Order: sequence, then C-alpha cells, then structure tokens
Amino acid sequence: MADNKDIPVTNDSMGEPLSGKNKILTAGAAVTQEFRPVKQICAHLNAFHAYADDPSRFVEANHYCAHLNEDVRQCLLYDSDEPNARLIGIEYMITPKLYETLDKEERQLWHSHVYEVKSGMLIMPNRAVPESAWQVAENYEMDQVVELYGKVYHLWQTDRGDRLPLGPPKLMTSFTADGQFDFEKHVGERDKRFGTDWKVKKEARKDIPEPVIHEDADQAWKKGN
Repeated sequence: MADNKDIPVTNDSMGEPLSGKNKILTAGAAVTQEFRPVKQICAHLNAFHAYADDPSRFVEANHYCAHLNEDVRQCLLYDSDEPNARLIGIEYMITPKLYETLDKEERQLWHSHVYEVKSGMLIMPNRAVPESAWQVAENYEMDQVVELYGKVYHLWQTDRGDRLPLGPPKLMTSFTADGQFDFEKHVGERDKRFGTDWKVKKEARKDIPEPVIHEDADQAWKKGN
C-alpha cells in the first residue's frame, strides 16, 4: 500500500494539481459539450445537515437544485460555493402528497424543512441583487420548500478532515428545533461570508405558514423518546 504522506493535497483532496493538458481539455469541453442536466439547476440553497446516526456532528452544505417535475427536486451538495468545491452528497426533495405514498420504513429516512425555513437558517445566497428585492424572491422559494420532505446522503465526511470520500454513504437530517447545535455561532459565521442575517430572514418569514410535519419524519431527533 502506498504511503499517502507522499501524495499531495489539492483543493482539500488527495491528488496532484490539474495538469496543463487536463486544463485545456476542461476548457474545451465547456465549449463543445452541453451539460444539459446541470444546466437545469435553478436554485442555490445553503443550510446545515446533521448526521442521522450522530446528530452532534454536522456540516454546512451548498445545495444546487433542479426541478425534476412539480413534485420532485434533486440537488447536488457541495462543501462551498467556490469553483473548487468538493461534491459531498445529494438530496432529493418531494411534496407531501408523494411522501404520503411511501411506506413507514421509507418515510423515516426523510426530514422536514420547517425549522430551516422559519429560523432563517436556510438561505438562497445572492451577491448581485439588492437584499430588499432578493428577499421577495427568496420568500417565494421558502414558501415552497417549507412544505417539502428531504432525503439526503453525504458521501464525503469533510467535518472529520477526510481528503477522500471514505466509507459508506451517511444518511443526514435537518435541524428541527433551537438548542440542537450552536445556531448563532455557526449560522452567524455563515452569514458573514454570504452577507446575510438570519435574524432579518426569520422576521421576514414569520407569515410563512407552518405545515404539520408527518410523525414519521425527522426520526434522528426522536430516537430514545
């Protein structure tokens, strides 16, 4: 077995920097290929996910989401919004009417988005439009997401410093209440990077109706109860 100490780290992953040849191929592909599936991405969302088997562990996730249809969204998850971000997982979001068709065992793998929306944690990062105007568009999105159930798996445990996606996929979940992690510290630090304020967003979303969450969702927080 090779000693990984001899392998450099590039963009927080084990591996050599991109060669000149591959840089040229990458640039050429951007011109000659269409990448139609990823061109359907229409929203960038940011929130925090907790590990379902150990909710004391959590990571920030940037979601790049597309509509598969009116009832299903599919999202690629990255550890940042930078060009060299690592792909760390995937999330599917479905409407309540689809969630109700699932059997009990399957429903227990899904989480709600109510707390993420109402607390101001979930945001749509924006660096171009004035915040006052953007808030209208963001609230429209939040009004939809608050109803959805999500199923998310992370493949890369970046919180423990892994330089590669190691081990089996990890089922993740959302936060559902105050006190489950140091919200003000971690969300506050995130807000500084994106120029947002969860307190302002929480106030702006106070009139978004809270749906009744199905009793089978959010099981990570119900274990032992």
